[in-house]
Amino acid sequence: MKRLEGQLVAQGQKIGIIASRFNDFIVSHLISGAEDCFVRHGGNTDDLTLALVPGAFEIPMMAQQMAESGKYDAVVCLGAVIRGATPHFDMVANEAAKGIATAAMKSGVPVLNGILTTDSIEQAIERAGTKAGNKGADAMISAIEMINLKKLM
Repeated sequence: MKRLEGQLVAQGQKIGIIASRFNDFIVSHLISGAEDCFVRHGGNTDDLTLALVPGAFEIPMMAQQMAESGKYDAVVCLGAVIRGATPHFDMVANEAAKGIATAAMKSGVPVLNGILTTDSIEQAIERAGTKAGNKGADAMISAIEMINLKKLM
């Protein structure tokens, strides 16, 4: 059996990062984690482009635009949607996830979902660099791997 697997080497890769300004006290840690991961795997910060959007709902449109621009090998989407007392959480989380998946499928470019969807601020903090690691770094490592795997196809 032939086995294809992407390496975890970011050298020469160009990655767009889209991050929401809403819940910036969490998202800023996701951005830092993604940038640190990229550098630790051989990438140069000059090859990262950060686009800030108002909130998670706006991420998919920008993700599609970045993915289709031809400037990026992958796009990493970062945000934090924290459950409140209304159904707004479900709508934003679902539409953001669906839009990110659609952007990847339409463009053929890896578009990674690093948007936290948590029940509480405490859970978001845990996933932005404390107890549960940094989900921004996790999304970036997936982007690096997918770029390299795509080259093998």
